[in-house]
Amino acid sequence: MMMKAVHFNRFGGPEVLRQVTLPMPALPSGALRVRVRAAGVNFFETLVRQERYPPAPALPMVPGVEVAGEVDAVGAGVDAGWIGARVAVPLFALGRPSGGYAEYVVAEATSVIRLPAGLAFEDATALMVQGLTAWHLVRQSRPSGKTVLISAAAGGVGSLLVQLAAAAGAQHIIAVAGSPAKIEAAIAVGAHVGIDHTRPGWATRLRESGGSVDLICDTVGGSFTAEALDALKDGGELMFAALNRFALMPQQLEAMFEKNQLLRGFALLPLLKPETLTADLAELFERAASGMLKLLPAERFSLDQAAAAHAAIESRRTRGKVVLVP
Repeated sequence: MMMKAVHFNRFGGPEVLRQVTLPMPALPSGALRVRVRAAGVNFFETLVRQERYPPAPALPMVPGVEVAGEVDAVGAGVDAGWIGARVAVPLFALGRPSGGYAEYVVAEATSVIRLPAGLAFEDATALMVQGLTAWHLVRQSRPSGKTVLISAAAGGVGSLLVQLAAAAGAQHIIAVAGSPAKIEAAIAVGAHVGIDHTRPGWATRLRESGGSVDLICDTVGGSFTAEALDALKDGGELMFAALNRFALMPQQLEAMFEKNQLLRGFALLPLLKPETLTADLAELFERAASGMLKLLPAERFSLDQAAAAHAAIESRRTRGKVVLVP
């Protein structure tokens, strides 16, 4: 049997992504096969495609680290009751950083998570990499009683982080985004105020107006980090969660130290523990299914539009989760 998938066999722009036909993955004992209904697309995957996210993968590569769908077959030793179940497969947490841009994936039965009734497949993908990132950011630096500045606040991580920070007791949440529409989206999910970072000097004006912040959650990196520091109060904390996009110069770090400011790094994978992963995802799924977490509408692309999905993410014109729908 064969299936459709998207791969790239050279590094480069979105155009290197091609839909191909590949053999169906083998179904070993203890595993189940999932018919993919939504495959998440993440910004870091655009960096992998450009050979800018070490280590460089072996080629050809089928990207994709998170999928949701329906179990359509089980291997030996797996209860046939799984067939037809709606599940999420967090490939990134299983030591498999690839394979999701496809019609089918295979995973150990113990590693998939059932979806609650009413949770769409697209929403489940939004709660894996992005949901767990927001979940653990709040755990790493508790926002209770603090003024928190959240970058890319209308994006997949940012919109969830706004809500989780509010639920964790943040006193004041400042959403930073790149357009009035994105600011409106961030305020709609719980931010108190919004700031357009495309206006030069925004952070300086924020601090001068008395709006200095206790905690910055930076998932953007690059030149944004230095700009945002202008809004950080003495003794405040910068949580940096934009791996491979750290651009602060030594003198900027020295200035942070002189102000007793804390720089904390954030990497998701080391924080994911087998004994808590399933419970964390189940909690996020239940919160979304019950309406406690509001998810921005997903931006859907067909499998053969993977290049367009990558281009949309790179242009920063997306809101919410970008998904491929095989």
